[in-house]
Amino acid sequence: MIRIEVLGPGCANCKRVEANARQAIGMAGVEAEIVKVTDYREIARHGILATPGLIIDGVIRSYGRVPSAGDIAGWLAEA
Repeated sequence: MIRIEVLGPGCANCKRVEANARQAIGMAGVEAEIVKVTDYREIARHGILATPGLIIDGVIRSYGRVPSAGDIAGWLAEA
């Protein structure tokens, strides 16, 4: 199962990243779990300085922007 981490305080953009990730899971046809990381220390530990952040199976794929569901689906296919 693929692990998707959405990093951010829960702002509107963070929610959009989560929604796009859920859509991407369906597009890619993979099994994945979404974990929300809201603790600033944990976010900083990953080296993310601008939220929202997106990590797929331990690899930082995006931060400081909202990637499209298509972008995320492509990353899921690579994972």
